[in-house]
Amino acid sequence: MTKGRDMTSKKRQARIAGLLYLMLLPTGIFSLIYVPSTLAVFGDAAATIQNIEASELLYRSGIYVGLLSSLIYLLVALALYRLLKDVSEKQAILMVAFVVLSVAASFANSFNQLAVLIILSKPEFLSAFDPAQLEGAAYLFIRLYSHGNQIIQVFWGLWLIPMGILVYRSGFIPRIIGISLWIAAAAYLLSNFTFLLLPQYTAALYPVFTALEMLELPIILWLVIVGVRASPVETS
Repeated sequence: MTKGRDMTSKKRQARIAGLLYLMLLPTGIFSLIYVPSTLAVFGDAAATIQNIEASELLYRSGIYVGLLSSLIYLLVALALYRLLKDVSEKQAILMVAFVVLSVAASFANSFNQLAVLIILSKPEFLSAFDPAQLEGAAYLFIRLYSHGNQIIQVFWGLWLIPMGILVYRSGFIPRIIGISLWIAAAAYLLSNFTFLLLPQYTAALYPVFTALEMLELPIILWLVIVGVRASPVETS
């Protein structure tokens, strides 16, 4: 009876973690992909600033949803900690630590987005600068935000390593999902490596890294649809 209650509790914890994890998809896509691709024109500061001025609510929504996504990310890590801590508390703590660092970096990076709004509000203390200079400064902060996200990808990869270990050893989630998490982690880390050290190959390798990063998705589907195995297998 106790074993049955424990399994029911684990299934509930798994579903909660999965649903929170699932919420990261729309919020992340909106803030990290849709808003930048809609408003930013690469290499054209004037056009980018004009787009933001014409769709300021969309730009502000991107900031808000990005912060919300970071908070959800933290809740996901805490939910997974509750689910997987019995497998290895040290690995579970390491997983949460990487997420905490990622969330802190994301919040700090959002100041670059807010700086753009300050510039576009044309405060009196910036009156010494002409419009072209202000556009250039605002575009600089937009690029800094984009580059900041590239750096934060390190943590998006690192947290998947201990999580992959926990999943692989758990016995109640298929080991293949743990392996897929390691591959996704490697893709995030290699993407960051390429961006920093081999930028000339970034565009060519971007589709490959993006496809491999999608291997993070099976854990979400498993947690939401299945939860945990009814009969955990023994792990070595």
